[in-house]
Amino acid sequence: MSRLVVVSNRVALPGENRAGGLAVGLLSALHARGGVWFGWSGKITREPNGELHQQRVGDIRFLTMDLCQRDHDDYYNGFSNRTLWPLLHSRMDLVDCDRKRREGYLRVNRQFAEKLAPLLRDSDTLWIHDYHLIPLASMLRGLGIGCRIGFFLHVPMPSADLVQALPEHQRLICLLHACDLVGFQTQGDVERFRTYALLFGGCTETGPTELRAADCHRFRIGAFPIGIDTGLIAQQAAEAVHNPAVRDLCRSVAPRQLAIGVDRLDYSKGLPERFLGFQRYLERHSAQKGRLTFLQIAPLSRGEVVEYQALRSQLEQIAGHVNGSHAEPDWTPLRYVNRNFAHDTLTGFYRMARVALVTPLRDGMNLVAKEFVAAQDPADPGVLVLSALAGAACEMKESLIVNPLDLDAVADAIATASGMLLGERMERWHALMKRLRENDIDKWQRGFLNALDTATSSSLASTSPGHRIPAPAAAG
Repeated sequence: MSRLVVVSNRVALPGENRAGGLAVGLLSALHARGGVWFGWSGKITREPNGELHQQRVGDIRFLTMDLCQRDHDDYYNGFSNRTLWPLLHSRMDLVDCDRKRREGYLRVNRQFAEKLAPLLRDSDTLWIHDYHLIPLASMLRGLGIGCRIGFFLHVPMPSADLVQALPEHQRLICLLHACDLVGFQTQGDVERFRTYALLFGGCTETGPTELRAADCHRFRIGAFPIGIDTGLIAQQAAEAVHNPAVRDLCRSVAPRQLAIGVDRLDYSKGLPERFLGFQRYLERHSAQKGRLTFLQIAPLSRGEVVEYQALRSQLEQIAGHVNGSHAEPDWTPLRYVNRNFAHDTLTGFYRMARVALVTPLRDGMNLVAKEFVAAQDPADPGVLVLSALAGAACEMKESLIVNPLDLDAVADAIATASGMLLGERMERWHALMKRLRENDIDKWQRGFLNALDTATSSSLASTSPGHRIPAPAAAG
């Protein structure tokens, strides 16, 4: 079995409290094969130093590099999060096309490639993650790297006509053709990428899951929906009933039901629409007024970005209006909290909730939806209200699927979930839980790596000496 090298924007370093779902899956793969996890350290320096930091745990080496302030501003805050993030979430009105930031994005990817290339062997399996690192595979090919390379996009793939609105879009998106496997969350994402590759990327189809790039390099595409550590979440939630924070929340809500939403504060999550949908529920289903308390946890994110500041202000205004219009002396209908909670505490919150509202406007998958289901009490499970625009909706059809822009539909779904009888709740939950156990985080990483390991010899042939895919010139 080949050595695995994982590359991501951030690395889940030993001892850090960053062991989310993705980290669990990647660490499992690295433990099985041995290997390297490479990426940004999360530290910002005044000047670039190029130093690599190393930690080792068993057969895994964690290698990180710092970014200087300029690189962080251009690569991360700039092009990654003010250009690619809104583009990939179909928010063209928020896309910043600043060329300086695009050049910084390419510059940092080139730094990563130059640091990583000397550490790689042709026998390695390289797995690159997410939109921060789209150019990396092509840059590594230009430096002579011939190992198998896979790329996984964790966020949605937008339609081809939206992508073409990005200036010089082909000079970026077509760099993914240097990979041997490009993976997505859903089959819809696969089809949107295929359409773009055929219309704008100079590709031709050579099979149902294979494309030939303009330079004759053949690569595979496929859907690999990410899962969770289902058993661990269920165990955490069962144990969390004794957590003081969970018990305090339970006491403060009783005897009312709890509805919960947990999202990073981001415009893709549909939080204003969710708040307005809850307000519509209070107005449309007045007979249920006072039955339900809605807790929205939304930790602050990218607070220096003006769009996120505006979103926070908007949510505070809506929450104030909802509570001012509907609260009673002993009941606040909407609790809005901008802080982080430990993951095991969150699973306890999920377990005590009758309703979860997961209603993003666009989402690659959304693991909160899956974790809510896994955290439920099998004897008295809650109900998931899920956006049709989240990747999870493709798998979780027993939830109450809604269009997050249809406020009446969201309101009616909240009312249905709140009043759903135990028998139907259990039937829906068992079907969802069965699928979560079958398609967990371990199956996701094994499925992707097995597909990458079996990349055809012809798809690798174009990376042999004399057929290197050139590193792109800096945009400008």
